[in-house]
Amino acid sequence: MHFFYLDESGDTGMNLNDPNQPIFVLGGISVRDKGWNKTQELFTSKIENFFQRELSGFKVPRDFELHADELLSPKGEGVFSNIELEKRCQLVLELLNILHERSHSAHYLAIDKQKLKNAPLLNMELPYDSKCPYLLAFDFMINYINWFVKEKLGQSARAMIILDRKENYHEDIERIMRVRRYSGPKIYRLKRIVEFSYPIDSKKNPMIQFSDLVIYCVRKFIELEHGYRDNWPEEAKNFYAKCYSIIHDRVAKLTMVPRQEKGMEQLNAFFNNVKIGPRKKWRQNYII
Repeated sequence: MHFFYLDESGDTGMNLNDPNQPIFVLGGISVRDKGWNKTQELFTSKIENFFQRELSGFKVPRDFELHADELLSPKGEGVFSNIELEKRCQLVLELLNILHERSHSAHYLAIDKQKLKNAPLLNMELPYDSKCPYLLAFDFMINYINWFVKEKLGQSARAMIILDRKENYHEDIERIMRVRRYSGPKIYRLKRIVEFSYPIDSKKNPMIQFSDLVIYCVRKFIELEHGYRDNWPEEAKNFYAKCYSIIHDRVAKLTMVPRQEKGMEQLNAFFNNVKIGPRKKWRQNYII
């Protein structure tokens, strides 16, 4: 079994006009069933060591939950409010490098909200509103996961999706999974995603927190790449480029995995037109 964790960044629901969050990202990390415990321990230990080092033995609160926006805000927020930005950025790089240390993969899909807003309505029936970034990305993310399991893990491998509870999308997600599992030609039904699960509390699931950090860094870098963060200092630009470089190298496929069923050409073209990623040869623009 392979666990695929999902979290989102830049989610404003059906509001596609928020100037502070122009990009939506859905994604996270994937972990082998025999490897998640060690990875979780490593993730937690790096955070504990950081606090002991920077806050004179300060212990991580029992109910602590890592939020990327608090960790990476310019002045720091919450328990990070008294720690220099440079030191917090170093912690981020240490955490992201767990992907390489433990040979884990990352996955993400990003949507440009303005492109989605301006896209013509689809003339087809779907089990969700195609103008909702979360649900549109989720539909294509399960394509990716199904592809990854088949092509990278082997015929006998199976996947479980684990995501933070989203009350607003719960029924839609269940409907999407039901349709993708049991409707249409058998050859195109989801066979390698056996289940999806909601953690009871993300505070108790560090891998959701890890996924939050990954996709937050992805979103910030893609916003930077498309001109939304031109006022950032060069140090910040290079930092997020370095973060994205670490993540990028652990993503198995950056192009869209299309829906293969008959009549899905319109939906595939629709998603291909609203998805977004970094520019070609993006590394040339940064000090990495």
